Amino acid sequence: MSLINTEVQPFKATAFQAGEFVEVTDASLKGKWSVLIFMPAAFTFNCPTEVEDAAENYAEFQKAGAEVYIVTTDTHFSHKVWHETSPAVGKAQFPLVGDPTHQLTRAFGVHIEEEGLALRGTFIVNPEGVIKTLEIHDNAIARDISETLRKLKAAQYVAANPNEVCPAKWKEGEKTLAPSLDLVGKI
Repeated sequence: MSLINTEVQPFKATAFQAGEFVEVTDASLKGKWSVLIFMPAAFTFNCPTEVEDAAENYAEFQKAGAEVYIVTTDTHFSHKVWHETSPAVGKAQFPLVGDPTHQLTRAFGVHIEEEGLALRGTFIVNPEGVIKTLEIHDNAIARDISETLRKLKAAQYVAANPNEVCPAKWKEGEKTLAPSLDLVGKI
């Protein structure tokens, strides 16, 4: 069953952000766009590169009215030390969410039971708490956060313009399509 267009299940977790431990819940995702980025674990090889990529694009996410959440199966205590010891992770200003009980990884369908870790999953959630995009792939393949930003902007555009769709490789400001019978077979 796909999670697309389903509401995020209730959850409560602790995150490390800006030198503090903060609570993150399903209610935290409401009222603004949210991007949840699942990673296997702190102190691994590819994960810091993705956190750094997200940190370098964070201003663009905020400008788009979205919050970024990095989620691993570690504790918030691990995230504090990870933030303090990794130059790449130290750039993160967004919440580093701990999921040691695997509540989130299971709810989002990215949990690897045999390993107790998460697959690399990316979820864009609208202000109503509904999942609009998802991408899940092998842990050996790191993501390009600029593509996540592009998808966020496309999801925001079609939410604001429900009679239009974004074609392949669409970027903000480019032409969209208005689906109609006249377009069938002509593109």
